[in-house]
Amino acid sequence: MGSVFYVVLLFLSSFVLVDRPTVEAAATTGRKLSALVQEQPLVLKYHNGALLKGNITVNLIWYGDFTPVQRSIIVDFIHSLNSRRATPPSVASWWKTTEMYKGGSSNLVVGKQVFRQGYSLGKVLKTSHLMALAGGNGNGLRTINVVLTAKDVAVDGFCMNRCGTHGVKRSLKGKAREAYIWVGNSETQCPGQCAWPFHQPMYGPQTPPLVAPNGDVGIDGMVINLATLLAGTVTNPFNNGYFQGPATAPLEAVSACTGTFGSGSYPGYPGKVLVDKASGASYNAHGDNGRKFLLPAMWDPKSSTCKTLV
Repeated sequence: MGSVFYVVLLFLSSFVLVDRPTVEAAATTGRKLSALVQEQPLVLKYHNGALLKGNITVNLIWYGDFTPVQRSIIVDFIHSLNSRRATPPSVASWWKTTEMYKGGSSNLVVGKQVFRQGYSLGKVLKTSHLMALAGGNGNGLRTINVVLTAKDVAVDGFCMNRCGTHGVKRSLKGKAREAYIWVGNSETQCPGQCAWPFHQPMYGPQTPPLVAPNGDVGIDGMVINLATLLAGTVTNPFNNGYFQGPATAPLEAVSACTGTFGSGSYPGYPGKVLVDKASGASYNAHGDNGRKFLLPAMWDPKSSTCKTLV
């Protein structure tokens, strides 16, 4: 048994595409006139639930065909979250914002990696397939199982209302809980939705795409979505942590700041970021092994604002 609590939605701009019930609810809520003069603080309320803090093992389940280089980009990103080796602005300094949420630091380390290259469940997956792939041993406060699907794998809801998911898988007895994440490679299916700003958006302002920092639009897009989901998982793992809005479609640590990557961002423009002089690639964070990444803004509990690295 298990349940899916939340999704990472599309990074087209500073607005989010949501499931229909949320759209209808949002349509009935207007801004106050005062908001036109002064932007109101963004507040993610803490709902008194458990967070994932301390040493957390991240297990990776690769479903489908990924090259060794593609896998190394994802692994290097996770290693970078708690590394002190990279020069600032760094992935670690971005992740350090999660320490400001109740309970201290979340130290993520890569655990086991499982390779499912034979497409044993086919190339069209449902949420139940994702939870089956995630597996789990019930160690819910110390483990996150991450399912990564290849570019030729279709997943229920992928490219329509989600780029990835985080939720919780329960044991058969319904007591043990374990967090899991799914992220899909959108390279051939919907890069304009799930790999923006590295691809021209399908909707909204048509600004030129940025050059992906690791030379792979699909994988660099996956890093953005994985970063969003990891932050959401450690700060709201069981649907009673930090979030704003309804529990069925919450705005979380990073999804509350969608579309913002640097200062001066606005709908359709990711903001001012750094550019590699040699490759022309855009980034805002240094990682391990000389990697560069583009990471979205994260909500800062101290300032109640979306905090960017640059």
